[in-house]
Amino acid sequence: MTTAADKSNSNRNDSPNNGQVIVIENLCKAFGKNVVLNGFNLTINKGENVVVLGKSGSGKSVLIKCLIGLLKPDSGKILVFGDDVVELNHDDLDKLRTKIGFLFQSNALYDSMTVRENLEFSLRRHSIDVSQQEVDRLVKETLENVNLPHTIDMMPAELSGGMAKRIALARTMILKPEIVLYDEPTTGLDPVTAREIDKLIVKLQHKYHASSIIISHDMNCVKNTADRVVLLLDGKCYLQGTYEEFENSTDENIKQFFE
Repeated sequence: MTTAADKSNSNRNDSPNNGQVIVIENLCKAFGKNVVLNGFNLTINKGENVVVLGKSGSGKSVLIKCLIGLLKPDSGKILVFGDDVVELNHDDLDKLRTKIGFLFQSNALYDSMTVRENLEFSLRRHSIDVSQQEVDRLVKETLENVNLPHTIDMMPAELSGGMAKRIALARTMILKPEIVLYDEPTTGLDPVTAREIDKLIVKLQHKYHASSIIISHDMNCVKNTADRVVLLLDGKCYLQGTYEEFENSTDENIKQFFE
């Protein structure tokens, strides 16, 4: 297990061919006197799943909102594919976001649209220049990836909670993003459905070789999806390591997640 000060990452998938897709350096963000991020550092390699673990209110969601430019940090750097997100103009930030998928905790499906229309919306929103035939193919392929091809003409209100989560994941992946951000992907799901979502996260990681940041305090999700676990504590990257290292740790700040 390593601290943020260590230069080497504890990553079981690391290899000389894995490039760094995200580099976060000394990130700071406060809301008034409430300091949320206080010199946070993290590097994400190509093709790995990194789970950011932390208590409620520790700054996990603030971190990913800074990463995609929804919040502006007070200081520090966020390099995504070598570009500093903080310095990008509106157009360049939009282009970057086409490479980043975001799975919202609430799913954020459009109630007035069918499943097909929800998936097509991502393509239309980013002005992807493809024929209707190609759009149809992508929608079909993406629904097959989440094992829900039969839902294509259903409305969100007709979907179970697990189905809605999988459709939201399909919408996230339809652009084949190089980076995927998951915000509490298994919250509110029963254990069986949660395991299905975990398996899909790993399946899509392997299929598209995407790099992912997974925000979660569900230790089963952490165990099933993480190549590396990072503990966000007091605004910093307190420790990082494999799930097994966290599970066997005697550090009280880590043990509390396994009680």
